[in-house]
Amino acid sequence: MEYVIAYDLGTTGNKATLFRIDGKLIASSFYPYDTFYPVVNWVEQDPQQWWISIKQTTAKLLSETKVDPERIKCVSFSGQMMGVVAVDKDGNVLRRAIIWADQRSVEQAEKLNWRVGNERVYRITGSRITPTYFGPKIAWLKENEPDIYRRSHKFLFAKDFIVYKLTGIFGTDFSDASMSNIFDINNKRWSEELVEALDLDLEKLPQATESTAVVGTIKPKVAEELGLSPKTLVIRGAGDGPSATLGAGVFDSTEAYLYLGSSSWISTCSDRPFFDPFARTFNFFYPLHGLFCPTGTMQAGGASYQWIKNIVCEPEVKAANELHLDVYAILDDVLDNTQPGAKGLIFLPYLLGERSPRWNVNARGAFIGLSVVHNKADMLRAVLEGVTMNLKIILDIFENVGGFRFDRIRLIGGGAKGRNWRQIIADIFGKVVTVPEYPAEATSVGAAVTGAIGAGLITVDEARGFIKDVIVVEPRTSYREIYNKLHDLFEKSYQALVPVFDELATLQRNWREG
Repeated sequence: MEYVIAYDLGTTGNKATLFRIDGKLIASSFYPYDTFYPVVNWVEQDPQQWWISIKQTTAKLLSETKVDPERIKCVSFSGQMMGVVAVDKDGNVLRRAIIWADQRSVEQAEKLNWRVGNERVYRITGSRITPTYFGPKIAWLKENEPDIYRRSHKFLFAKDFIVYKLTGIFGTDFSDASMSNIFDINNKRWSEELVEALDLDLEKLPQATESTAVVGTIKPKVAEELGLSPKTLVIRGAGDGPSATLGAGVFDSTEAYLYLGSSSWISTCSDRPFFDPFARTFNFFYPLHGLFCPTGTMQAGGASYQWIKNIVCEPEVKAANELHLDVYAILDDVLDNTQPGAKGLIFLPYLLGERSPRWNVNARGAFIGLSVVHNKADMLRAVLEGVTMNLKIILDIFENVGGFRFDRIRLIGGGAKGRNWRQIIADIFGKVVTVPEYPAEATSVGAAVTGAIGAGLITVDEARGFIKDVIVVEPRTSYREIYNKLHDLFEKSYQALVPVFDELATLQRNWREG
């Protein structure tokens, strides 16, 4: 049997997974790395730690499985998106990476809006203007660290730095490039208009190719260091969002998935980008040729549930630690005692502002309708229902505006383990919900599929066999009326509070500034 190693360079660490080419997960290994916060809204990581994580996780996989390295035919990647790694012509890192969560480039994003306009940028790139994207961050470097910018030969995304370390070849793929605010998704090339608008140099940007492209083989000395064969093919790979789409088993526009992590998103696969009239959703390239991923991401999906757990669930956390259980499994038992609608309690899940569908940095969280009849369990349920109602708006944009039709939604990510949350999603969405065999490994599965297809080990039809549903949840029509009424009140509550959120944002800024 032949094997593929998939590396998933996430925010907290790198997960390396070994798959057989029939889709069976053989082993996985995780290695963490540090995140640095030098100034408010600045978020950085050291790419050299990413490289150390590759070496450590590879060694552990090989040690644990005893798989013959000659049978590992390729390595592939899923990586955190939107970050910037500045390297010189020899691939030396010139500063810490500015990662996706960093928002320092507000002025540069405003410059792009002033010079080009959000509507035109949306039509060219498939995404709104945002300071979290690759292009504005490079512009910040040019204006604030001109020596670093001058010495930079290329600016790379996270996975592409590792690909360079393996092969000595600079480049990126279409999926990462499409989350840059400067890539023309209609023509698959860097937009000269947008690059010029940010006063950047086109030659410092990496050449973009298909995610399935064979970059080369591992350099002999590097292969020896890693314990892999120098004949192992290196496949370019894709960003984590696109990899998750493929790993969720979404192969065409009749399928969609919902990722339930700290942030949460709904995405599908289409032969065309979807341009929402109000730019509430965005697009990036799918890992396989000629396809796009229309997507809507909310900021605090699972993070809202984590927040309420931290605030009111100290006894459950203590019990989980003592019993060596997952605290969310205990909270599921608490939720068993609640009813749909949480006794008329609504939660607005905007603890971190909001991306899709609001795109409002001033939005804040709120409980609406809280009274003495409500208890902790009701609050927990209201949080899960509030997150799901916000996601329902994204789903409705795709179906009612974009013309997509989904019979079912596949859940991936850590939240997919929650049996009550799965049922809430099915009931509010009014759709069948399914969970695959490896819900927490979807990005790794996507990277493995990308690699196996790129290396010619499997076909797209065979790739469908990588994803097998093990849980199916039917929507309960008996609760449709109450959820429809609550969803209407959810929307009215948000709209009514928008001016209050704006005034509160001013007060909070003044408070932070002393």
